[in-house]
Amino acid sequence: MLVGLIQIYCNIYRSLYVMIGVLALIAVFGSSPSKSFDSVTSTLVPEIYTNYRRLKEQAAVDYFELRTIVSGASRQRELGLCSKESENYVPCYNVTANTILGFKDGEESDRHCEVSGQGNWCLVRPPKDYKIPLRWPAGRDVIWSGNVKITKDQFLSSGSMTKRIMLLEENQIAFHPEDGLIFDGVKDYSRQIAEMLGLGSDSEFFQAGVRTVLDIGCGFGSFGAHLVSLKLMALCIAAYEATGSQVQVALERGLPAMIGNFISRQLPYPSLSYGMVHCAQCGIVWDKKEGMFLIEIDRLLKPGGYFVLTSPTSKPRGSSTSTKKRNMLTPLEQFTEKICWSLIAQQDDTFIWQKTADAHCYSSKKNDVSLCKEGYDAPYYGALVPCITGTSSNRWIPIQNRSSSSDLSSVELKVHGNPEDFFEDLQVWKLALKNYWSLLTPLIFSDHPKRPGDEDPLPPFNMLRNVMDMNAHYGGLNAAFLEEKKMVWVMNVVPVRARNTLPLILDRGFLGVLHDWCEPFPTYPRTYDMLHANGLLSHLTSERCGLMELFIEMDRILRPEGWVVLSDKLGVIELARAHATQIRWDARHQKVSRLRTVNFSCSEEDELSAASQLEPCSGVSSGSILMTEGAWWRIVD
Repeated sequence: MLVGLIQIYCNIYRSLYVMIGVLALIAVFGSSPSKSFDSVTSTLVPEIYTNYRRLKEQAAVDYFELRTIVSGASRQRELGLCSKESENYVPCYNVTANTILGFKDGEESDRHCEVSGQGNWCLVRPPKDYKIPLRWPAGRDVIWSGNVKITKDQFLSSGSMTKRIMLLEENQIAFHPEDGLIFDGVKDYSRQIAEMLGLGSDSEFFQAGVRTVLDIGCGFGSFGAHLVSLKLMALCIAAYEATGSQVQVALERGLPAMIGNFISRQLPYPSLSYGMVHCAQCGIVWDKKEGMFLIEIDRLLKPGGYFVLTSPTSKPRGSSTSTKKRNMLTPLEQFTEKICWSLIAQQDDTFIWQKTADAHCYSSKKNDVSLCKEGYDAPYYGALVPCITGTSSNRWIPIQNRSSSSDLSSVELKVHGNPEDFFEDLQVWKLALKNYWSLLTPLIFSDHPKRPGDEDPLPPFNMLRNVMDMNAHYGGLNAAFLEEKKMVWVMNVVPVRARNTLPLILDRGFLGVLHDWCEPFPTYPRTYDMLHANGLLSHLTSERCGLMELFIEMDRILRPEGWVVLSDKLGVIELARAHATQIRWDARHQKVSRLRTVNFSCSEEDELSAASQLEPCSGVSSGSILMTEGAWWRIVD
């Protein structure tokens, strides 16, 4: 019987010739109390099966998926809420449990997903006083105090710098606007760094090759907020904090941030990732662990990149400030010489080192710090290593030699593959984004009208701010957001078992991270407005984790009234819809109303127009198109 069903199913597949693609929009409303686990080889298109054996195998998988839905969906119940104490729950960070298990020397505060037990499934609820964040850019300067775990007492007991940065009102925390005084003048501080680098102003950071900045221990994100105004992307990382979290506040302000710390493991970014690493009173003793913290910074910096250290010192009794600085810097200066860094500037409490652009410099210092083995690639959250990496990489391009435009040059793109593939990828996502926006806009305005009267406003450019692309591929969605001038930033996530395209994403000046979706993401609850997953769910069955775990994690990190956009195969989308009901999401399922393949030969100028009209065109490239109401894919035969 089953064989017969599969045979019939396969005949249907042959007659259709293509796999059905589906776009699912899932809206999470405020009435729902709140909002991981897979990795996948990225692909922008539904897979086409022409081999008969593979058709039968896929048909069997889809049959069992649909049978599960029919037999089980009606019996599934909504999940309950977690306790009030779990409002700010971050999995994998349990200091008490880690201490009991024997972790020490700071490792008890590190990420330990391997010891996290499988608890009862429940939904993390928002705080009682939670309010939807203000739209950007107003939300950058004013946040609701009930949305973050920092109380009035904690604020009043904090240091004077916190009081200069923040103004606590009855139910809001106000930050000084961009032209105000932060950190004794964040604009002056940024300008000082630029002048120390020999630049005329901080607006020249980009032209100097600095596109992305890793801001360690970022406070409440003031430096990063200023860099955003300069069109630079700064990612804040800070250790997990049970109260008063830097990362939570930065994300609430709409600034890029994630939990990460320098204790015993490498950060989940590839080598040669950032043009600048910044540490202002970040609390790290850089010469500990035989300099491995500095070696990790060296790994993350691009050739010719900068390490900026600001460490104000108070004059101790019986000694001078200059003596204390000298005692602090002596071991740093000694070790940075061993790893081919140059102290290029010092002013007041700020010191700037530059990483060498000469890969041969390290081999000339063999007796000091060794090179890692040829082909070494930093593993996902691997242990810190005492050796230098990246010197043999084809991405060893000094930042001063990189293109000064916002786009990578053809030479830089060739390091990562065929430049035409990246161009086509961008065209796909530009059209997909327009479709997403047109679908989301009426839903947002109908549920929460912003203006009275009959006026039908255009989609607001700032209706979203924090976006996560859970399977980012080349970062095409991020690029499309920028081209359309949407005021969002995107956390581009590359699953650990997918093709590692994160170096390309970071070289393009975007932000991103490697992540295993069988583990929770290192962020606080309610930190993203939109989650996007293309082709991620259909691969869950081959991993050690399930779809429900992923959905519960997505619910945790999604803001109330946030959005999820899923694009995947029909059977998986139907299964996802059943799970969405369990976690109290309102699923707006956009099925395919038109399905047609079109053989075409068209120029790049005509290609998108033909795609949207499902009409053939003439020109130089060839292929076929699968069109749905919500998105389209270029199908490669």
